Amino acid sequence: MSATLSTPETRSGELTSEPAANFDLIISPGRVQREYWKDLWRYRELFYFLAWRDVLVRYKQAVFGVAWALVRPLITMILFTFVFGKVAKLPSGGVPYSLFVLSGMLPWQLFSSSLGEASNSVVSNANLVSKVYFPRMIIPAATIIVNLLDFLISFAIMLAYMVFMRIAPCSKLLILPFFILDAAVLSMSFGLCLAALNVRYRDFRYVIPFIIQFGLYASPVGYTSAIVPLKYRLIYILNPMVGIIDGFRWSIFGSTTPYLRWSIFSSVVTTAVSLWFGIYYFRKTERNFADVI
Repeated sequence: MSATLSTPETRSGELTSEPAANFDLIISPGRVQREYWKDLWRYRELFYFLAWRDVLVRYKQAVFGVAWALVRPLITMILFTFVFGKVAKLPSGGVPYSLFVLSGMLPWQLFSSSLGEASNSVVSNANLVSKVYFPRMIIPAATIIVNLLDFLISFAIMLAYMVFMRIAPCSKLLILPFFILDAAVLSMSFGLCLAALNVRYRDFRYVIPFIIQFGLYASPVGYTSAIVPLKYRLIYILNPMVGIIDGFRWSIFGSTTPYLRWSIFSSVVTTAVSLWFGIYYFRKTERNFADVI
């Protein structure tokens, strides 16, 4: 059995500049599996549209507008600086504590926001999923874009704050995009698994905020990894965000922490394995999304 959908493709699967109404996409048994990665490229305009829609929803008719990208990390920075810096008096590796917290909050917020939105993205687009064929992986992938935009805005403010504090970034700043990419891919990896689980088991949406909240305190956002006792460090560096946050600070300030190389290695390996598993599980379950969503 095959289904006929109107799309700007020929029967051979090649793109054409002629009107979409003149062509059909024949979905035959096994065709989706064979052509899946080609379809991701063919439907790139849908990816752009979904990403742009998320940007408009985030900023259009918002009271704070673009400033909303600054409110969340700044509030957390003030709170953590007071609790951990002033009250608990935790060390910050020679960096002003407010800047230390802000540099940890940026990669964490990129990860947590992307994970939360990717996890709920398929359910939020139930009408689109149930009516039309396209690679469903496009939906969680598109949610990463708006969070990357938030990150860039916040990062620009952090650089301005560094200028105000008269702190110059070190020469390792060129390595910084690697850790940004690692955080984005890691959130995408976990987001694919949770998005698939959320379609089938709707109570997972209540578990995700708890996971994110737990991860915030299990990651070195408000404290340095140097204070973690030696007997717990092996388990501690298994958290992939440890390597990302410590590497983020190292590339900006040049500050190192114990087992920095091992924590970065653990983060890269975890990201690679979770990406493979996330894609595998998502593709295995997405064929039933339209039936159960």
